[in-house]
Formats: sequence, structure tokens, C-alpha cells
Amino acid sequence: MQISPDRVRLTVDEARDLARGALGKLGYDPEEAGIIAEHTLDAALCGYEYSGLPKILNVAEHPQLRKPRRYMRAIHETAVSARYDGGNNVGMVTVYHAARTAIAKALEHGFSIVGVNNSWVTGRAAHYVEMIARADLIGIHPVSSSRHVAPPGGLTATLGTNPIAFAFPTSRDPLVIDMGTSAFMHTDLMLRIRRGELLPEGVAIDAQGRPTRDPAAANQGAILPFGGHKGFALAMAMQAFGVLAGLGTDYDKSQGFLIIAIKPDLLLPLAEYKREMTEMIERIKMTPRLPGVEEIRMPSERAFRERARRLREGISIDRKIYDALVALPQGSLPDRTHGND
Repeated sequence: MQISPDRVRLTVDEARDLARGALGKLGYDPEEAGIIAEHTLDAALCGYEYSGLPKILNVAEHPQLRKPRRYMRAIHETAVSARYDGGNNVGMVTVYHAARTAIAKALEHGFSIVGVNNSWVTGRAAHYVEMIARADLIGIHPVSSSRHVAPPGGLTATLGTNPIAFAFPTSRDPLVIDMGTSAFMHTDLMLRIRRGELLPEGVAIDAQGRPTRDPAAANQGAILPFGGHKGFALAMAMQAFGVLAGLGTDYDKSQGFLIIAIKPDLLLPLAEYKREMTEMIERIKMTPRLPGVEEIRMPSERAFRERARRLREGISIDRKIYDALVALPQGSLPDRTHGND
């Protein structure tokens, strides 16, 4: 491990051990800690630092962490669908299991739709749809998240950052698209607070509705939608999908997570679909380029290249984040129950 004044370099195994150790101190059992650690580590490997190991600190500070929790359970299920009560468990675990269910149902029946509510901190949406695409399925993941975004002209946060993620299998790596409907992601805002860094211009307002670059003031105010009314419209679509996932029964009536998986050979043989996808991507990458542009880059290409490089070279994290993870106090999560309390 090489240490610089403001960054700490870790091998992949060291980063995994750090994450698992921190989660164990919070009280997570080895299975849960493993799922969360792999999620945050993969985000770090793909170059999304704010969704990487700092996410564990977001979990540690979340108000739902110490509240009673139950085992995740299906409250409605068919051959091609399931709606889960997440039992107030962290979303990186519940949505992982929902994605596995969606994959199994779609592989058997050609299509599946799975919803989760009563859960929180689901992490990077691309993580789940990539799992689906690597099972040779098309993945779609709409998210209605906790309230941090004001509608155009609004003073207070009434919407989530509400991302939407897609993944499509190809003859090579899947095409993965993951975008928030807000001008800035709340997880990134929290990292800016920890680091004492300013926000970009035009992405947030304070509690009085004034534009602000102070992330702490923005956290008391609201983030704005990206692209004005267009981002707001997409955020509303994600909110509507959240209703389908069951946000009406969620603890704050705002969080619903939907997973959709589609077997391509409902319409095209898988090999043909993957070949056509690969050829389509190659045609677009061959677009004549403007002066100074070296490459037409597809969504997810940068992340996959970063992952391959960092698997070899390791990752670095902010020293403040490293110290905070090491210093997490020993906690005790409430035991999960099978009841409804």
C-alpha cells in the first residue's frame, strides 16, 4: 500500500478487506457484507469514486440503519413477476437479490419484472443491469429514490435523483447506460461535503431557493433536474415506475426500485441480436470525427477500461474517507425478524 498526503493507494484485495471490515463493524453478516463490499469496490474500479467505498459511510450514517428490519419477502409473485418488501434492509442487498430473481424468471419465461420497496441506498444502478446483460438478457432499472430534487420552479425537494439504467448484451462487453435525471447526484454531493469541495454552477439551490455551490447548503435545499423540464419529465417517469414497485408502502413514500429483464430471443435469436448490436456500435464509432477528437466513445467503455486497469494497478481513495472507514465504531444492526413489526 502506497500512501500520499491526501490519497491512499490500495490493492483490490486491500480495498475489499477495508470494505468488508467496515461493514462488519456496522454489524453486517459475512453474506451481506460481501454483497455490499463487491458493489462498492466495483464502483471504485469503474472510476466512480463517490459510489465506491465512501458509500459505506453513507450507509453508516443513514437514519434507517438502526431501525428494526425484517427478512426480505415477496408480497406478490407470479411466474414472471415479484414485488418484494425489502424489510428496511440496505438496497445494495435487496436489489441484488431482486436482480437475481429477475434473471432467473426471464431465462425461464422470456420476460420478468421485479419491484422492491422499503429499502434504501441501492448504490450504482449500472451494477444490476450489467449483471442482467452478462446473463444474455436486456436489463432496465428505473429508480425512484429519496427526495433531494426540486421540480422546475419549486423551492423544496420533492423528487429523487431518480436514475434510469439500461444494459444490452453484445458480442463483446455489454452496452451499459446509467444516468440520473438530476443535474448532480446526491451521493456525489455528500462526497463534496466530506471533502470540503464546491459544486458546479447551476446544479442546486439553498433552502431559500438561491443558487448555491455550497454542498452543505444544497443538502438543506435541493438539487435541480438536468435539462430543466426535460429532466423533470424523466424524473416523473421514474417516480411512476416507483409507484409500480410499491413506493406507496415505503417508509417515506418516495423509494421504489424496479428491475425489468427481457430475453432477446422473444423477438430475435440471441446470436443475431448480439451480432446486430455489435455491428451497430461499430458503425456509430466509425462516425467521422471533429478535429482533435480521438474516439467516439460508447457509454460504459470508459468504465470497463478503468475496471481492467484498476484490477491490475489497484485503486486510490481520499485519505479522509480511508480514515473514516478505519475509525468506524463497532455497531450492532438490529437482528432481522420474520414478522411485520
